[in-house]
Amino acid sequence: MGKGGPGTGEGTRAVRAGLPEPVKYEPTLPGPVFAAHYHLPGDPTGSYTYGRDENPTWTHLERAIGELEAPGQDGIETLVFASGMAAVSSVVFSQLRSGDTVVLPSDGYQALPLLRTQLESYGIEVRTAPTGGDAQLDVLDGARLLWIETPSNPGLDVCDIRRLAEAAHARGALVAVDNTLATPLGQRPLELGADFCVASGTKQLTGHGDVLLGYVVGRDAEAMAAVRRWRKIVGAIPGPMEAWLAHRSVATLQLRVDRQNATALAVAEALRDWPEELGVRYPGLVSDPSYKIASQQMHRYGCVVSFTLPTRARADRFLDVLQLVDDATSFGGVRSTAERRGRWGGDAVPEGFIRLSVGAEDPEDLVADVLRALDESAG
Repeated sequence: MGKGGPGTGEGTRAVRAGLPEPVKYEPTLPGPVFAAHYHLPGDPTGSYTYGRDENPTWTHLERAIGELEAPGQDGIETLVFASGMAAVSSVVFSQLRSGDTVVLPSDGYQALPLLRTQLESYGIEVRTAPTGGDAQLDVLDGARLLWIETPSNPGLDVCDIRRLAEAAHARGALVAVDNTLATPLGQRPLELGADFCVASGTKQLTGHGDVLLGYVVGRDAEAMAAVRRWRKIVGAIPGPMEAWLAHRSVATLQLRVDRQNATALAVAEALRDWPEELGVRYPGLVSDPSYKIASQQMHRYGCVVSFTLPTRARADRFLDVLQLVDDATSFGGVRSTAERRGRWGGDAVPEGFIRLSVGAEDPEDLVADVLRALDESAG
């Protein structure tokens, strides 16, 4: 990290993360480098040779993410990608071969079933189990890779990362954790024993709904070299402008996360106290089934709240009358969004299941809007 004083607080780290050493008359955060190639006389021994392999703007962002996901740890490598699924795919396809076995969550991100189909077509065995109750432990024997998603999306179940990682390593398996929903300020999987931390930077890391990005952070040099090679082969690279925008946004991560997480808890509590039984899930609710484990490994509980309305029609009416919440997919942005998750058809959720991503609006305004919409949609 560049010179920025001895502070080690998370806000200080986020603001200073990945900045180069200051140079007189140069900007604190250099602008994006748009280059497909670089001056390269003689043998190609420098850091930057061709635009698909490296870019100075990526380098600054990768250092920033590494400092957030694994502060103070040596030997950590970070790679950025064009999207979260590009990052996910890079780990899975670089680490697995025909005949291997991978364990995936059965309740994870809706693109995982597509991934499963592709893996099986390559002769890789795929086993699944739910996130809750550490159920993946029961299907670990003989696996090469364990894929964990905690909190799970969209159900918000939580598993014990340290326990699962220790069990997987004892069986010779690698462990990857999707940290998208928690962010590095919510939990740090590498500190809990994971080999890879993977995330979609499209979500709360960048937080403005205007960048597609993914990343992988790992501690094993050989494994990360394979991930880097996969990125080179498939060309799943971010544009320099996207990388620069992401780095710019990271500076406000702690401010956004703290505001959004606090408001998410307020919304969850209001939904919990609503006269109807809504099946509210939020890991930060003391009454939530995931709270005990979440409180042991998470520093913050995320910005997503889920609940279920009795019918599809009721859910559609609820979404239609909201005024401060946009009906949109994805999550983590400064503007609140919500959707009836069943409309995509890829998640095993009831028709009335709502995934609400809490933004940075005033908590009182957002809670009032949600409760008003519940009331008006009940008629």
